[in-house]
Amino acid sequence: QVQLVESGGGLVQAGGSLRLSCAASGSIFSINFMGWYRQSPGKQRELVATIHSSGRTNYADSVKGRFTISRDNAKNTVYLQMNSLQPEDTAVYYCRADKSIDYLTRVYWGQGTQVTVSS
Repeated sequence: QVQLVESGGGLVQAGGSLRLSCAASGSIFSINFMGWYRQSPGKQRELVATIHSSGRTNYADSVKGRFTISRDNAKNTVYLQMNSLQPEDTAVYYCRADKSIDYLTRVYWGQGTQVTVSS
C-alpha cells in the first residue's frame, strides 16, 4: 500500500498564496504519476494538476498560470504552489498517486487538506 499525507492547507485572503505538500510512504516504488484534486461542497472531485514521472504536467484551465505542481523524487513528495488564490479555490485538496507495475495500475488518495480563501 501507499500512504499519502497532505499538508499546507489553511485560511488565506484572496490574492494570497499557499503551498501544499503530499508525502508518499509505504510501497512507493513504481509510482509514476501524482496529482492534486479538489472537492468543494456540492461539487464533484475535480482535477487541479498532475505530474508524470517524465515531468509532463497537466493543469485545469481554472488554475493555469496561478498554480504550479512539482515533485521532489528524493523525498517522494509532490507540491502544489498556489498563487493568486480566489474564493472559488476554496475546497478540500486531495493528493493522488498512481502506482504502475507493468500492466497493473493502482490509485491511492490522501485524506485531504482544507484550503479556505476569504474575500
